[in-house]
Amino acid sequence: MIKNSLTLLFILFSFCGFSQKMIQKSLESTFLNSSRNISIYIPEGYEKDTTKNYPLTIVLDEEYLFDAYVGNAVLFAKKDKAPKQIVVSISMEDTKGADISFDINSGQLTSTAQNFYNFIRDEVLFYMESTYRTSPFITMVGQGYSANLITHFLQEDTAFINSFICINPSFSDFIGSELQSYNLLKFAKEDNTFYFYTNNSTSFSADKQIQIDQVQKGVSTLGMKNFNVINDVISTSSSVSAMSEAIPRALTKVFEVYSEITKEEFDKNIKDLAPLDAISYLENKYLEIQFLFGSDLGIRKNDIYAIENIITEKENGDRLRDFGKMILKLFPSSPLGDYYIGKYYETGKMYKKAIKQYKIGYGKMDPSDPNADAFYENILRLDGQ
Repeated sequence: MIKNSLTLLFILFSFCGFSQKMIQKSLESTFLNSSRNISIYIPEGYEKDTTKNYPLTIVLDEEYLFDAYVGNAVLFAKKDKAPKQIVVSISMEDTKGADISFDINSGQLTSTAQNFYNFIRDEVLFYMESTYRTSPFITMVGQGYSANLITHFLQEDTAFINSFICINPSFSDFIGSELQSYNLLKFAKEDNTFYFYTNNSTSFSADKQIQIDQVQKGVSTLGMKNFNVINDVISTSSSVSAMSEAIPRALTKVFEVYSEITKEEFDKNIKDLAPLDAISYLENKYLEIQFLFGSDLGIRKNDIYAIENIITEKENGDRLRDFGKMILKLFPSSPLGDYYIGKYYETGKMYKKAIKQYKIGYGKMDPSDPNADAFYENILRLDGQ
């Protein structure tokens, strides 16, 4: 309980720090026949880099989730565990029940809820994508009955939502048949990546736990490589605690590809690869990051070092040049690409070529870099060979 309280306090204090980046907007809607207030969080640095795009997250239940989600998003971005995000929340305070209501005899959205659904799909998304620099990666977050609403976006013929985060979900009794009718296997045909997060909790009623468990098991059986199903179970006596824990746990999984290579990722996906396959894995990881999140990171040194042993120890190091070329392709200003190409030539006793490559890499380094002298020693070591 103390841990959860500290988490909430941290998020509240964090929010004080980013409150100046908030934009309030009254958005006129033809579907709702009225205007609706939306709150928009713009990440730090948005105005400085006018070429960078940002993933977009739409948060329902503004009074419950928005502050908590943005607080976590800021923290994850600062720790390089997720890209910076543009986050928009939609006010539902006055009409919450109507916005997310459904027919208890069929599970279908009521006309009011369908209008709200259309408002999100055709007006909120259009406004955000036409006004701000958003990347193709879109997340929707809802809790309780709002989580039920966002599952209806799975029915769209054109998949435009990448991540569905259903926190403490209260699904309709017809959720199983609804999901079956959506033909979820269509996602496997998309050249994109998708995530479906749901959390169960020991704080829920027995019937609710059984229902969520059935949904989790049912969606998991689809087995699509690009449709990642995250079934979470949170042990707590409070639904509020479950919500505060679910947000960072969902972010960890949804933005897993963005983070630097973890031991778990290395052991599962990389350690048994041949050098050329390991190089391709790393290159594809960063190309996917750039495509999905609009983040041109270059390449992290820790990720280079993560697969270095595979390249140097297998196949007699014959793939060192390919490794260096891949690094230069993704991060041309890094001296590491030149270093590995130089090491390839040195291993083959082509010393003049090795010295030339080492000099190119050294020329990219700042003289104040503490590693510059060590890098130059590669040149001195081969001088006279």
